Amino acid sequence: MDKFIVSARKYRPQNFSTVVGQSHITTTLKNAIKNNQLAHAFLFCGPRGVGKTTCARILAKTINCENRTPDGEACNTCASCMSFDAGTSLNIHELDAASNNSVDDIRSLVEQVRFAPQAGKYKVYIVDEVHMLSSSAFNAFLKTLEEPPPYAIFILATTEKHKILPTILSRCQIFDFKRITIGDTVQHLLEICEKEGIRADKAALHIIAQKSEGCLRDALSILDKIVSFTNGNLSYSSTLEHLNILDEEYYFRLLNHMQQQQLADALLLFDEIYQKGFEGDTLLEGYAECMRNLLVSKDARAALLLEVAEDFKQKYLEAAQRISTGWIIAALNVLNESAISYKQARNKRLHVELAIIKLCYLQQAIELVEQEGVVSKKNQVESARPVAFRSVPVIRVKERKQSLQQKQSGEIPDGAKLIIENTRLEESGVTQPQTTKYKSKASDSILPAVSHGQTKEPGTEKTSLGSLVKLRQKLSAQNRNEVEVKELTEEELYISWGAFIEKLVERKNHSAVTNFKIAILRVIDNNTIEIMTENNIQQKFIEQERAALVEHLQNHFCNKQLSYTVVIAAAEKEEPESKKHLNTREQYLKMIEAYPLVKELKDRLRLELDY
Repeated sequence: MDKFIVSARKYRPQNFSTVVGQSHITTTLKNAIKNNQLAHAFLFCGPRGVGKTTCARILAKTINCENRTPDGEACNTCASCMSFDAGTSLNIHELDAASNNSVDDIRSLVEQVRFAPQAGKYKVYIVDEVHMLSSSAFNAFLKTLEEPPPYAIFILATTEKHKILPTILSRCQIFDFKRITIGDTVQHLLEICEKEGIRADKAALHIIAQKSEGCLRDALSILDKIVSFTNGNLSYSSTLEHLNILDEEYYFRLLNHMQQQQLADALLLFDEIYQKGFEGDTLLEGYAECMRNLLVSKDARAALLLEVAEDFKQKYLEAAQRISTGWIIAALNVLNESAISYKQARNKRLHVELAIIKLCYLQQAIELVEQEGVVSKKNQVESARPVAFRSVPVIRVKERKQSLQQKQSGEIPDGAKLIIENTRLEESGVTQPQTTKYKSKASDSILPAVSHGQTKEPGTEKTSLGSLVKLRQKLSAQNRNEVEVKELTEEELYISWGAFIEKLVERKNHSAVTNFKIAILRVIDNNTIEIMTENNIQQKFIEQERAALVEHLQNHFCNKQLSYTVVIAAAEKEEPESKKHLNTREQYLKMIEAYPLVKELKDRLRLELDY
């Protein structure tokens, strides 16, 4: 039985033309070889598994080839190429800097550079993971790297270019390798499957390419695993099962439930996903990617950015036409916030369910409007809103002399007071019809409204209404001081404060009740109250009730100018007195003060104390 070789090694490129997804690198190197313009030092940098070491080996093989092709490729038939393929070439030296990163290793490499090649034109030194070299090793390598012998070529490879010293970078010709695209990876996997006789769905290979994230070596490793798992038959479902990836069909079903505001169905679908072993963050991230693809599909020009299987492209394009841009943007915002706070959530399942609930009722929360070609988001208003009113205090007018005509008509009894009862006025400035009533001191009965004359002509309605408004404004200006305002005292303040606490109890806001009870009140002046709290938490609970508390206090004291401030006045903790440590002499003096017989014993025995 032949020994198994993984695909990443078995199908490693042997020529520049077989390198996948790095045409900008391979073309440059082939032209440099043909024109005899090779640099003495190269630096290949880029992500893992994109062909850095492979290109370095192909370059080393090609420059020593005895019969190069016209397009600058190695012939693979000469003695140099065959010895290279067999791993017996003496002109190529590879050093793993991850395990040989000391000064001694670099000095040994420099010693080898002094010897010219026995066969071929160049000696090539490939240093992999060069960023792992120590600073002293880099410094020992500088002189040789700057002025090597004409037959020596250095090729450095690294995944972390930023860790290399600038003095090394300035001595090298730098080539940046890019991630391999999904299309190139899928095409390469299809070629390998044809050579190996593997039946594979293109959608399954697309999933493998997405999972590899631009690393061809990872893609080949995943392919080998799934081939073993499926016995050479790669289907879309088996690939999803092996890679533990959530099928995009679930996202479209979830999207359909949310568009129709079917909350129960959406939660049941999430439970089905959860029972299959998928975590909540997998759903959030995958659904956010689905929303991104929908947004991209809105414009035909941007549809090229879709990195999905061909079977799903048409679904995204159709779904993008029936879903509004505003909903997609708002959904992306909700999903992004949920994904960020997912790790901090204690109940992770509930956290994901809350996000699903928000998305199900998202259409009722926001809408996008387009004004002059600019799309902006605004809160969706209700179809009908109650008109906002502001309160006007009841104004009591002093007793005035009534006209002789009014007395004779008997419409106003003696000793009556004029009370303007309309206490609501539209904030928009539109005046509502005023109701004027008369209240008798003797009987306290409310009489019918005053009318100017026995009958009211239709033409006089506007004039009477305007006169009544002017009368109200005049009386309000002349009698401002006659509005009944309670005196602001601490006793009355605490009574009002207790009434507000009872309201909080009725609302079952027990946390606020506790903080309101321990607050300290102080009257600053007739219009200002100071509320003293112990910490920031108590202050926040009081500030949350600001609107209701201000209205309650103003109504209680009949003073619309009344306001309050909340200050933090934490009680100073008394620092415990530090215990004084007594020395030996002080301890003795304190002892004989408490027990005089100890001193007498010392004197009788003629003892000398060593303090």
